[in-house]
Amino acid sequence: MIDVVGIGLDGINGLTEKVQIIVNQATLLVGSDRHLSYFPNHPAKQLILSNFLESIEIIKESNKEDQLIVILVSGDPLFFGLGRLLLEYFKAEELQFYPHLNCVQLAFNQLKIPWQDAKIISGHGRELNELIPLLQQGIEKIAILTDSQNNPSAIARLYLSLDLTTHYDFIVCENLGSIKEKIIKFEPEELAIINPELFEPLNILILLSISKILNIDPKKLPLFGLSDHYFLSFKDRPGLMTKKEIRCLILGELELKPDQIIWDIGAGTGSVSIEIGRLCPTSQIYAIEKTAIGITLIEQNCQNLNVNNVVAISGKAPNNLSKLPQPERIFIGGSGGNLNEILGICQEKIVQDGILVIALATLENLSQSLTWLQTNNWDYQVLNLQISRSVSLKNLTRFSPLNPVILIKATQKNFGSTGLTMVN
Repeated sequence: MIDVVGIGLDGINGLTEKVQIIVNQATLLVGSDRHLSYFPNHPAKQLILSNFLESIEIIKESNKEDQLIVILVSGDPLFFGLGRLLLEYFKAEELQFYPHLNCVQLAFNQLKIPWQDAKIISGHGRELNELIPLLQQGIEKIAILTDSQNNPSAIARLYLSLDLTTHYDFIVCENLGSIKEKIIKFEPEELAIINPELFEPLNILILLSISKILNIDPKKLPLFGLSDHYFLSFKDRPGLMTKKEIRCLILGELELKPDQIIWDIGAGTGSVSIEIGRLCPTSQIYAIEKTAIGITLIEQNCQNLNVNNVVAISGKAPNNLSKLPQPERIFIGGSGGNLNEILGICQEKIVQDGILVIALATLENLSQSLTWLQTNNWDYQVLNLQISRSVSLKNLTRFSPLNPVILIKATQKNFGSTGLTMVN
């Protein structure tokens, strides 16, 4: 039998009496230099886990000789630990596990935060691809097991490069369970520029989402093309907003002019309406949104960004469109399953030389839109947008794709451009 004993930075004092007896009876003690240093006077033969495969062979031979083997590992052997690898080389019945507290348990308990809903990922010798979607989804609690490459500073830089609407506290927890334990909370901008060598090698990073009051000076912002993080977004769906790059293209397709009436149907957080409002201060924008939280977000974002020419209209289109002023431009960002009905009202209300832009996520809605436009004698152009942003991973850079978006720009026959163009 091989006993696999989890041990913390408190050493032998953190082991139960039963486990201490097991360790004391060992004839072969296996572990890292740090783990073995807790037992300087142990009479057993000691094997340093340096070359893993060579160590496994020695352990196998010793096991055949019925030696009492104890393998010392950090925390819980089966929590991103050595236990998984040992199960690949030994039968389960040959192993007995004695877990200690793992670093995630220690971190959240020191922070006094329940953690049963936390997402946990390991950055030990692997890419952080798994972290990106968690951040994009705005997961409330994330624990990251770091290493020298995927260190707290590198992770902060990755987060900042994603330009997300969800804000996080970054909490670095070092030497958990020891007298040198240290827990420090950082802003990501601060953490990103810290030399990672200043952190203790044994550290874990906890990310906790926060509601952050945005102190924005609109005078310091660009005329258009605002970064996504300037907008408050849906807490349960932080990624549900029109991204900056797409917004810029939408504004270009709308061919905006001063003193226009513009409809934004399915406005969501109001990001498109607000971009138009800032770019065209003499125009009037009506942001139509069916959800109460969406209306609240539109109003809050307008207030934060000092936009006064956007009117939030509550209700589900097309029911609330007929009484609005006649528009020169219409943007449809969401239809709630009523696309044909909405297009019908838009055709009735838009000025003759007006421009309609539709943003779509699915081929089915594209097919439905094109069928309607062809049937009702509209000219259109289709853009298939597949955009990726660069993100930092370790000391390298890779592309992280945004969700594909289809844009249709349409004008009524004899007004505007003619013909059909497909652009990839």
